[in-house]
Amino acid sequence: MIAMPPRLSYPAVCLASLALITGCKPAATKATFAPPPPVVTVAKPIVKKVIDWDEFTGRLASPESVDIRARVSGYLEEVHFKEGTEIKEGDLLVTIDPRPYEAAVQRAQADVSSARSRAELAKTEAENAGPLLKSQAISSEESVRRLKASAEANSSMKAAEALLKAAELDLEFTRIRSPINGRISDARVTKGNLVTGGTKDATLLTTVVSLDPIYCFIECDERSALKYREMHKLGTRKSAMFAEIPAQMALANQSGFPHQGHLDFVDNVLNPTTGSIRARAVFENQDRLMSPGFFARVRIPGSGEYEGMLILDQAIADDQGRSFVWVIDADNKASYRPVVTGPLQDGMRVVREGLKAEDRVVINGLMSVRNGVTVVPQDAEMKLPVTK
Repeated sequence: MIAMPPRLSYPAVCLASLALITGCKPAATKATFAPPPPVVTVAKPIVKKVIDWDEFTGRLASPESVDIRARVSGYLEEVHFKEGTEIKEGDLLVTIDPRPYEAAVQRAQADVSSARSRAELAKTEAENAGPLLKSQAISSEESVRRLKASAEANSSMKAAEALLKAAELDLEFTRIRSPINGRISDARVTKGNLVTGGTKDATLLTTVVSLDPIYCFIECDERSALKYREMHKLGTRKSAMFAEIPAQMALANQSGFPHQGHLDFVDNVLNPTTGSIRARAVFENQDRLMSPGFFARVRIPGSGEYEGMLILDQAIADDQGRSFVWVIDADNKASYRPVVTGPLQDGMRVVREGLKAEDRVVINGLMSVRNGVTVVPQDAEMKLPVTK
């Protein structure tokens, strides 16, 4: 008879299985290591005198613009200018057939000669009236008649001379010249067409605009206008109403503000409909590449000069609408620093409040920085990267 082993209870079986499994598992040998501190680039702010600039949009305009119109009627005889070119003051532009006006001048000259002869005869008779009256050769009534006839003949002569001058002016107006220096447009009327002269409904022949210097008109909002006047009152910046204010301008395809000029005019009335006041800036245009009508951006000083700190715009982060930077202290620990920023200045951001000149600001590696974390700082200069 075979002897059976004793039956093990269920708890005993579980304990035995657990011991077997534990005995088969190798001992843990892996150790846990802390990550290395992040490497960041730091730089000190640039401290310099800065001015805040206010930017406006505007349109270029010519200081002088003239519609060339006919003063006398007639058939257009010749167009003397090349369309779209620069011309000088006094250049001959258009000739209207002068023959009818030459005939009118000759007729007026004949009338003047006739009137002058009658005036001389009447003057002689009037001068002889005195001695003849004394010798009782003529009556007093005849003497008075001769004096009045002389005065009337003299007036008729002056009227004839005035008509001659008018006829000569009409003849002169058949040769139309440019009143200004500038660039001329195209010919609106060609050779052989009848043009109408005069002050009403006169035929437009072409236009001329001056180009150097060139104006840029801007609309300044009411709040800015009041700010500039308050600054003038406080003595921090002069008003364009009393002095020339520096202005910088860029066209639509230009970066930065390459054109230097000044603000020389502010209108005397604020437009209640738009809530803005018109102002004018003047710029040189020696190469004649800017033309009236172009869109332009203009900026003018929006503050007096003050000492500001400039940092790269990429060093500034945003925390729910509040700007901040990371500053590394002497122990290489990062600290959260709220800042008040200003406008861009030469490609860098002005910091009005929150920084000191000796602060080391993180300019690269911001995503790896946390408040109070120790970092490995690498010093660099606060400057814009060079673009090729």
